[in-house]
Amino acid sequence: MPASYREAGPWREALPQDAVAKGAWWELFGDPVLDDLQRRAHAASPRLQAAAARVEQARALAGLASATTLPIVELAPDAARFRVSRNRPDQPSKVPGNTEFETNRFRLPLYASYEVDLWGKLKRQLQAADARVAASEAAYYTVLLGLEGEITGAYFSLRATEDDLRIINDNLDLRRKARDLVVARKRNGLATDFDVARIDTEVSLAQSEAQAAARRRAETEHALAVLLGEAPERFTLSAERRPLQTPAIPLGLPSDLLERRTDVAEAERLLAARNAEIGVARAAFFPSIRLFGAAGFESAQFSDLLNSDSAIWALAASLAQPLFDGGRLRANRARAEAAWQENLALYRERLLVAFREVDDALAGLRYLSDQQQSIGEAVASARRAEQLAGARYRNGLVTVLDVIDAQRSRLQTERQRNLVSYQQLLASVALVKALGGGWAARDQKIAEYFPIAE
Repeated sequence: MPASYREAGPWREALPQDAVAKGAWWELFGDPVLDDLQRRAHAASPRLQAAAARVEQARALAGLASATTLPIVELAPDAARFRVSRNRPDQPSKVPGNTEFETNRFRLPLYASYEVDLWGKLKRQLQAADARVAASEAAYYTVLLGLEGEITGAYFSLRATEDDLRIINDNLDLRRKARDLVVARKRNGLATDFDVARIDTEVSLAQSEAQAAARRRAETEHALAVLLGEAPERFTLSAERRPLQTPAIPLGLPSDLLERRTDVAEAERLLAARNAEIGVARAAFFPSIRLFGAAGFESAQFSDLLNSDSAIWALAASLAQPLFDGGRLRANRARAEAAWQENLALYRERLLVAFREVDDALAGLRYLSDQQQSIGEAVASARRAEQLAGARYRNGLVTVLDVIDAQRSRLQTERQRNLVSYQQLLASVALVKALGGGWAARDQKIAEYFPIAE
């Protein structure tokens, strides 16, 4: 592991801490509407329900693996009635007086079988299954965190689009007022048809931009509905003028928070499962020993079935040693070892990606903060330029084109500032996800906060 993040914070060696609760990290943004959306998604998201079902599948497979380490006991009662042929070939020659007859058979046997796990094959199978259960649980929380992040990002995108739409509509109102002014000046001979045509073009372009922003908002609202597990036709989110603030990030952010990443824990546990599967493949080279036992009753008359004279029993043992299989066992062992190498490489890559994502988010927040300051100064200058252009136009010192250019510049800078604010929020969400769910440590286990439905 590196000594520290490129951006900030010390690193220390430790085991994965993905079981540490992340809590309602989205509450960092202080938006009750977002809080409600997250609660609804936890309750009804199909994506989350599918992930929980995959956990249940893994648990069931682990139950199957656990069952193989225990004896199999089976009760198999049966009853039969059959007729014996007069001409049955069960004697060297026909015996005078040999006749057919009918008889009954009642049996009440109890069978038991057990495979002796001398070489650890069954134990390794159980270890692999348990590791896959742990990996599936980590995958569930990875899906959960991804869903929370996607909902948060979509919500911020919707609010950013609303802000963009407000800026466009304000600009559209200004363009319409400017058009009224140009038309009035034309009646007084102070403007030309060219001036009117140019301002009409600007009004139409502003209307087109407003329609495009409204379309983006509708599409984002539909996407939110699907993430929440609701039909888009029945989902609405009212437009609100709600300022969204980027949460403060603690100085000296400890990089051991990265240990809580569930995707890293999932990769580690899949690697452990592959390692156990190598043990299963190696154990297949050794003899398989099975024990068998049976006890019960058998009688031709049902009334005599449980008499001591009707008792039956059997004991047996078998040993099977592979001698020649055409290289199947060696090929299977080579496959298991290659699969382990694959998962090892994937695990290392997951770690590297995790560090990169943290550094990307921290760097993004730092540079976006500087960019926000610069764009704020640009907005103030653009507004001042627009005011001056309007005053000069009213005094006949410049043309309407100069006013339009100043308005366009102010519009672009305000929209750019809105975009930078949106990118800051997304960078905060990316940092939360990169750290495995925020930076507020808690003592309780994650399963106590977001339990998988039993």
